[in-house]
Amino acid sequence: MSAILPAYNEVENIIPAVEALAMVLSDIAPAWEIVVVDDGSRDDTIKLVKELSRDKTQVKLASHPENRGYGAALKTGINLARHQLLFMMDADLQFDPGELLTLLPWTNRFDIVIGYRKRRQEHLGRRFNAWCWGVLIRGLFGLRVRDVNCAFKLFNRRVFEQISIRSQGAMAYSEILILAQKHGFTVKQVPVTHYPRKRGRQSGARLKTIYRAFLDLAKLYANLKG
Repeated sequence: MSAILPAYNEVENIIPAVEALAMVLSDIAPAWEIVVVDDGSRDDTIKLVKELSRDKTQVKLASHPENRGYGAALKTGINLARHQLLFMMDADLQFDPGELLTLLPWTNRFDIVIGYRKRRQEHLGRRFNAWCWGVLIRGLFGLRVRDVNCAFKLFNRRVFEQISIRSQGAMAYSEILILAQKHGFTVKQVPVTHYPRKRGRQSGARLKTIYRAFLDLAKLYANLKG
């Protein structure tokens, strides 16, 4: 199994996140790796991952010289991953890697197994924005997913052999799932626990990020509906 962790300025979280994930993967997968994709961090995230990878050879590091966006980080990780199952999780410690055990059994029957947050640990404004985004995605594309941007997902590699990510930013998961549905891939949704962010700052709510997501949304809609 390959685990892909996009990271941006996660110096306070990256070590415990990777170590917790490594502990889970070593118990459930005979062969595994963790691909940390640093998306132009300005702190010491890269330095810490390099140090960790000296002791844990299964930990790989890819780095972007500048911040290219969440979708770009996912795409880099997908291209570098070597195993058939691809697990994607953020490095902010808002999910418990141990809950991967609730997703894994469904991979025998489904191409994609995704978590949905039972209770989002975010402020009201962010939850409202996410709800509006979900309504928009369902209305435009008929995507039948409860929590499209939940960063706790497990894919069979064959999904990415038929689809490719064009979105460079926060639209990436929406694009992946929309295209996967269009290609007939099966999806299982599983409830997972969401924890408050204790350290570091979220970057997904920046105006630039939101604007870019809507721009990518418009491009995808034009490509599919035009």
